[in-house]
Amino acid sequence: MITPEVLTEKLKEIKSRVSSGDKEMMKKCFSFIDLTTLNTTDNNQVVAAMIDKVNRFRKAYPDMPQVAAVCVYPNYVKPVKEKLEDKNVQIACVTGGFPSSQTFLSVKLAETALAVEKGADEVDMVLSAGAFIAGEYDKCAQEISLIKAAAGKAHVKVILETGALPSHEHIRLASVLAMEAGADFIKTSTGKMDPPATPEAVYIMAMAIKEYQQKSGRKVGLKPAGGIATTETAMFYAQIVQEVLGSEWLSPEWFRLGASRLANHLLNTIYQPETEIKYF
Repeated sequence: MITPEVLTEKLKEIKSRVSSGDKEMMKKCFSFIDLTTLNTTDNNQVVAAMIDKVNRFRKAYPDMPQVAAVCVYPNYVKPVKEKLEDKNVQIACVTGGFPSSQTFLSVKLAETALAVEKGADEVDMVLSAGAFIAGEYDKCAQEISLIKAAAGKAHVKVILETGALPSHEHIRLASVLAMEAGADFIKTSTGKMDPPATPEAVYIMAMAIKEYQQKSGRKVGLKPAGGIATTETAMFYAQIVQEVLGSEWLSPEWFRLGASRLANHLLNTIYQPETEIKYF
């Protein structure tokens, strides 16, 4: 396991190689976004307004890629499915007692199955972090496997809530456990705890994915999420993924950025308008 001191130096080196003016990479980062609204105050009008903007985006910005997905609470999956016009945009939702994972397994399974039935292409579940920290690894792995089965063909992203895990080694172990249990993606955070995504966690998770892929032959995606609001942060995470996992991971199939504020920041950085863009 890499020491904290070595990790800090490694991340400094990677950050120094980020090309801050690379607008093509900025556009790529935009294509990785899971455009997210997960607020207590969400309602049908809020979600519909977000989907309207996604539907109009290609016409408003024809030289930009579309976002990878929209991510909502499970009760909004059906209206999103009915309203979303761009079928290349995936419908993701949080399930499994988000954000704490503190509910009955039967509820998690039912919620997952119902969300997929209503049209979810992807489900973002939360690792039972409390059980994991207590060393109940078999319980955590079984839960992920059962939720994966309940999701059917939908992709399952397992949120590790890295900010709640006591050490870098715990992040590595949680990554391995989730992948071995069937995760299609591993994700840093719910965005509801501090710290959210960090470069340290993303690097450790990327290394775990690399080692797992070398041993198993199966590719797993990576999704930093939580606190990703600036172009600089997004490009730093993309650089980490490129250097650890390679350029083939820099596609929406294997890399996502969970964010709600990042899209506007990228648009402003790319176009540098006189008046601030507040599209999303």
